[in-house]
Amino acid sequence: MTVSGTDRSPGAGVAWPGVSVVMPVRNDAENLVQAVASVLAQDYPGRFDVFVAVGPSVDGTEEVAARLACDDPRVHMVANPAGLTAAGLNAAVAGSAGEIVARVDGHAALPPGYLERAVTVLLETGAVNVGGVQHAEGVTPFEKAVAAAMTSRFGVGDARFHYGGAPGPVDTVYLGVFHRDALDNVGGFDETLVRNQDYELNWRLRDAGGIVWFDPKLRVDYRPRARLGALARQYFEYGQWKREMLRRHPRSLRWRQLVPPAALLANGVGLVLGATSSRRLLLIPTAYAVATVVSSAIASRGDLRLARRLPLVFATMHHAWGIGFLVGPRASRLPHAALKNVTMSVKP
Repeated sequence: MTVSGTDRSPGAGVAWPGVSVVMPVRNDAENLVQAVASVLAQDYPGRFDVFVAVGPSVDGTEEVAARLACDDPRVHMVANPAGLTAAGLNAAVAGSAGEIVARVDGHAALPPGYLERAVTVLLETGAVNVGGVQHAEGVTPFEKAVAAAMTSRFGVGDARFHYGGAPGPVDTVYLGVFHRDALDNVGGFDETLVRNQDYELNWRLRDAGGIVWFDPKLRVDYRPRARLGALARQYFEYGQWKREMLRRHPRSLRWRQLVPPAALLANGVGLVLGATSSRRLLLIPTAYAVATVVSSAIASRGDLRLARRLPLVFATMHHAWGIGFLVGPRASRLPHAALKNVTMSVKP
């Protein structure tokens, strides 16, 4: 997949700005080589480098990152002892010097032309952050089912970064390519959030008057979770930290964020009361099951292997997210800084 559509010039007489790619990783040894290689393969006309922030890992991630740094002077390893994504991002940003900061995840692979396209759009639109589509693409049958669910409106709602749409201002984007000054001005990523750091950061950027721009031509491959338990944990944490995000920024609420907890409560009430008092209430979980099966047939596009797995994947994503949202993060699980309402700055 190649990103095209640039004229290889940020403007007459203007040099291409330096780009620092920041990549937080933890237990990502399996995917790290590919992720870093996709960055180093970029044909960006200006200077760029990669800062890999490594959290405590048990699978050899630190050794892989150290080897990559030794093999290419553009790769730098940064310590992230806290192990949290936001802390790693801030550490990587603080250790870098590019005028533009591009976030990349250890599970992602940049397509050719990504950095050039993103910087061009960033400069042309006047946005403070530019991003595109999280192109979920699985390898195993289960991963492929999760990828199909992640690109379905029934699975993830109406956020454009999941499946594409028209270019323009949006609430949030996948990953992101930022003006460093804009990141500095809002204090960087909030290290008190375990999940939803991107959405929360984009909220503050927009609240400060900036524009977050979606470009559908920026499509980044993403490999989904490989096991049902890992998927459930991922979406449970999404729900938990969305609850915390909304507690801090109530005006950021969108209707799609209330659908999973509403579905969870409706299905639970329907099952319990339908079995004990009024059988008509069983129509609620039955309707959800039918909608899930129909949506699975649509999302599978005729692939029976996907169609068989998708109902369980959809139900796991919805209900794990809903449970997490209703439970919220316990105070004992909040990072220590959260108890003091401290937001870390990326300024060195």
